[in-house]
Amino acid sequence: MAKAFSVLSWNVEHFGSTNKNSSVPKKPLGPIFDFIAAQKADVLAIYEVVGKMVFDEIVEKLPNYTFHITEGPQSQEILVGVRNNLQAFFTQKTTFKSGAAMLRPGALLTITKNGTNYSLLFLHLKSLTVPKGFGLRDDMTERAMKFKKILDKEHKKKGLPGKSNFIFLGDLNTMGMNLTYSKKDISAQEEIERLEKRLSSKSVKMRMLTKTDSTYWPGSNSSYPIGNLDHVVAADHLQFRSFSGSEVSVRGWVDETTDSKRDAWVTKYSDHALLFFELQQV
Repeated sequence: MAKAFSVLSWNVEHFGSTNKNSSVPKKPLGPIFDFIAAQKADVLAIYEVVGKMVFDEIVEKLPNYTFHITEGPQSQEILVGVRNNLQAFFTQKTTFKSGAAMLRPGALLTITKNGTNYSLLFLHLKSLTVPKGFGLRDDMTERAMKFKKILDKEHKKKGLPGKSNFIFLGDLNTMGMNLTYSKKDISAQEEIERLEKRLSSKSVKMRMLTKTDSTYWPGSNSSYPIGNLDHVVAADHLQFRSFSGSEVSVRGWVDETTDSKRDAWVTKYSDHALLFFELQQV
């Protein structure tokens, strides 16, 4: 089966700065851009982009891409790049802010390849294990599933066979929920399993893609466990290239062989690993 296009998805921790109004990068940007460029992905989605200073260097390092960015009062944006040989349409989806002004809107990219449309919704969901954070994540993923139903209806109206080619992905922050003075906490894995169950319903028909590794490294001295925060969710009928038996290749700190090397990688790049996948032509 022929390749449609490849996608890179990466939360680059405070990419550029820790302050939206700062003009001083938090860390050297060159190595980060070099690592992104080395993946040779057709579509790039970068989360936690902060600071206008990233644009001069990204245009220099990645000249063959067109870039789009979300906007609003939030301090962290989603930056999306598309290789120039791809036909694409970008839309900012404020409905995915779930009524919270400071959350990131969704970034919707529609790729048209050989007459077929593929809709990719990039999300950076609310973190925190408190009930409010859990509830916002639950609401935002529910909105993504409802959006899939809307796309399916439009697909049917056009007389096209099957269902829409929909993928939502990003830092979904599946970290569970801790309730004060309660034994009914929800672990990170339980949150993922709950989401998988909702995705598998007959009205949604989506699934989480398998990954080669976990995605979040808290540091060797942290009391927090290694996390599985970043995901790719796709319509059931879509097919993907295999990476060692998985559909998503996790790259970055996971490739280092010792804790000290992982810590060094995180300091240089990000505490999140990069996700890479290749969608097959429908």
